[in-house]
Amino acid sequence: MTALPQQIIPQVSSVQAVLKSHLGRNLRAIHLFGSAVDGGLKPGSDIDLMVSITDPLPEPVRRALMTDLLAHSAWPGSSDTLRALEVTVVALGEIVPWRYPPRREMQFGEWLREDIEAGRFEPAMVDYDLAILITKLRRHSSALLGPAAAELFEEVPRSDFRRSLLDTIAQWNEEPDWLGEERNILLALARIWFSACTGDIVSKDVAAAWAAQRLPPTCRSLMERAAAAYLGGGEDEPAWGRMPVAETIHFCKGEIERALKRAQ
Repeated sequence: MTALPQQIIPQVSSVQAVLKSHLGRNLRAIHLFGSAVDGGLKPGSDIDLMVSITDPLPEPVRRALMTDLLAHSAWPGSSDTLRALEVTVVALGEIVPWRYPPRREMQFGEWLREDIEAGRFEPAMVDYDLAILITKLRRHSSALLGPAAAELFEEVPRSDFRRSLLDTIAQWNEEPDWLGEERNILLALARIWFSACTGDIVSKDVAAAWAAQRLPPTCRSLMERAAAAYLGGGEDEPAWGRMPVAETIHFCKGEIERALKRAQ
């Protein structure tokens, strides 16, 4: 098991306790992935956890777990002791043996805080991004509980990995689709573009630097600003609306679609 970064050990330990309390014998594995085990934590990095359970979540458990996780997570840059959590819960019977599209039982993230506090909870749903997450887990992750990811999850076929990239970008078409999430979506597109061209998965800042070199001049500085905000861990850019966000997003989407078509 990869050693945890010292600064997140208390938070990860408290989150593990919450998961064990709510999931009990249904809990099969907890995997840490993302920047904490691959590339190093940045000021704005989340703590990414994949939680595997044996049986689907009863609705009362889903609601109680999401509510309790609020106390163990904070928006990037808003706390001296807590990072933002991104916790994905999957029922193993839904993804082993592997099939596409995959389904998740629950996802927790800071972008859902207002909804959770208001009593609005996402149900279990299809999640195309799981094909990407499981690929990442099998390559770079740390098993905090249970077997290694490469033992627990089957390898995602290349065709399904490419399908997930296309299905993910299909959700970003018009301004309401990215309003308030400009930075995260720009960085996500950079990573997807890199993966579409190379088949590999890299950190947000590495992908953003790679994408910036391939963007037209009008869009390049926007991607660089998104990466700088992520690396600095500060607030999102207050003036995204005056920047070529739509142009950059649609340019990236077009390049991704062309790269995936060539890969077929």
